[in-house]
Amino acid sequence: MSRPDYIPSLDGLRGIAALLVVQAHIGLIFPNTALRDMTMGSEAVGLFFALSGFLMAHLYGSRPVTKETVLDFLVSRFARIYPVYLAAVLLVAMLSGMRSLNFVQPIIGGTEFLRHVFLLGSSGVFWSIPPEIQFYLFFPILWLCLTRPQRYSGVIVGLAVLLVVDGLLELPGPGILLLSKFPYFLFGALAGAMHSCWDRWRPSASTGAFTLFLLAAFFVYRHVLPGFSPEFWSLQSAAAAAVIVALVARQPPIAADVLAAAPVRFFGAISFSLYLFHVPIMFLVRRAFEALMPEPVLIAVALAVAVGGAWFLHETIEVPSRRLLVTLWQHRRWRLVSRDTPAAGIERAILDLQAAEKRLLDGTTPATTGKQQIPTTSELGADHAVIQDNGDEKLRA
Repeated sequence: MSRPDYIPSLDGLRGIAALLVVQAHIGLIFPNTALRDMTMGSEAVGLFFALSGFLMAHLYGSRPVTKETVLDFLVSRFARIYPVYLAAVLLVAMLSGMRSLNFVQPIIGGTEFLRHVFLLGSSGVFWSIPPEIQFYLFFPILWLCLTRPQRYSGVIVGLAVLLVVDGLLELPGPGILLLSKFPYFLFGALAGAMHSCWDRWRPSASTGAFTLFLLAAFFVYRHVLPGFSPEFWSLQSAAAAAVIVALVARQPPIAADVLAAAPVRFFGAISFSLYLFHVPIMFLVRRAFEALMPEPVLIAVALAVAVGGAWFLHETIEVPSRRLLVTLWQHRRWRLVSRDTPAAGIERAILDLQAAEKRLLDGTTPATTGKQQIPTTSELGADHAVIQDNGDEKLRA
């Protein structure tokens, strides 16, 4: 039984993580608030990394690895991340250039700006984007291991050794290099591969309750037991994040009722724009209205404006730009297929499509009208099969 690509509960999980990142920065923007003393931003970003690894393995791990499919993957990921990321960088750079504003997370100087444009910057929330992009570039290697584990067993052993060394060295966070966050992506990808293969288990309501408990413990344990694990970024937290994502992906009762609820999924849908833009939006709201209302009311207004702004940017930049870039790539791929396909083959394909349309209009079936079938992309050219990606936001990573 094949599982659907879209898992509503994962959207809800992403939404909760995004909201906790926002909560972590309230104390940065409003220094007098008591919320500055309890932040869970690191846990939320760690969960994002594990979720990204899970989705890449789940969505692509069973597809054949060819030059074309890898290029489709990279273009889809670039279209998903870069346009709205660049818009956020430009906004922050503009605010940073206004010295009278004293922006809280500035990009200072031309060199820093270029670092961010080329996905090597670390200002504010932007630090998490470089390891994400680096994971996408690394993923084709992991993809090969998922599709042909016996052939690439040596690579798998090497990745396991790298994982252990990474854990023993306790590479610090946040860090903009993939190596410092490698366990989160790798454990997440392992969970995604297992999810796609093991589809018979149907979790119970008790599993759902345990999933919610584990999720809550993941976010608050450092505050409840500060001496237990003062440093978040570790192999243990990476494994815990992957387990949580794997359990949520099964959509157990009770947990799914919470995480797949429409309001929670809404925050998941706008999570990337909310993640990138909440600091500048809330900062501008504070500067504009701090003299007009008490701080608690101002915080509530800033949160509402940040959510509304994220939704607007999601609808006007994030989704349209992704669809545009993916569509342009598909058109280019189709032109390459058409150029490399003999004219006779194209003509035959057109005639077959016309014949199929006539059969449908006549209410007949291929079985009664002959054996002529609509040619597949493999018949037109096996080396140029086109994988369609219509930019459906249900495949968000």
